[in-house]
Amino acid sequence: MESQIKLGDIAVDVVLKDIKNVHLSVYPPTGRVRISAPKRMSMDTIRLFAISKLGWIKQQKKKLREQERETPRDYVDRESHYVWGKRYLLTVSELNEPALIELRHSRMLLRVRPGTDAPKRQALVEQWYRGQVKNAVPPLFARWQPRIGVSVERFYVRAMKTKWGSCNHKACTIRLNTELAKKPAECLEYIVVHELVHLLEPTHNARFVALMDRFMPNWQFQRQVLNRLPVRREKWSY
Repeated sequence: MESQIKLGDIAVDVVLKDIKNVHLSVYPPTGRVRISAPKRMSMDTIRLFAISKLGWIKQQKKKLREQERETPRDYVDRESHYVWGKRYLLTVSELNEPALIELRHSRMLLRVRPGTDAPKRQALVEQWYRGQVKNAVPPLFARWQPRIGVSVERFYVRAMKTKWGSCNHKACTIRLNTELAKKPAECLEYIVVHELVHLLEPTHNARFVALMDRFMPNWQFQRQVLNRLPVRREKWSY
């Protein structure tokens, strides 16, 4: 069961689950606030809990608001683009040939047909980023699934505005954010491990933390690295 409560101008998503304790999270990059609570707990009790944590919630949202944003992209020559944490300068060539993206040394070469406008160039680049993530994930699954003792039925790569990844532990499926192709490869690995562990423990409780500590002792450092990097510029709502 999912609902929402309001604390002034702050919306808090509430999910009632078969769990013992209340869990409060503020998710990057938008500062989405979520409380997971036991099914038996009343909304009044949950509201009081949220109010008691209001100062912490505002502090976390402030940190996320101040996080550096990417500058808008026009998809023109000498524009900076990032692939696996490395900076590339875009070089655009207009030819009557199929679209193509290649990395050569410190340049991202984008070949488009004459007259291709910025939105179409953007779509091509984002599709290419999606392919980068799709190709990078299977080797990570092969490495980590045996260690963790889980098996993914299917994974998806999507443009996601509020999460780096998500997991449906019942269906054993995982979704990953296309934007991860811009971040260091270690960040993608951290998100993959994070979501795989959710197949064992769906919530962010003490057991989840203990499992992450066991399988990836430096996971909190990788999370900090990811959350400090520039995020895509959107019309964020807090």
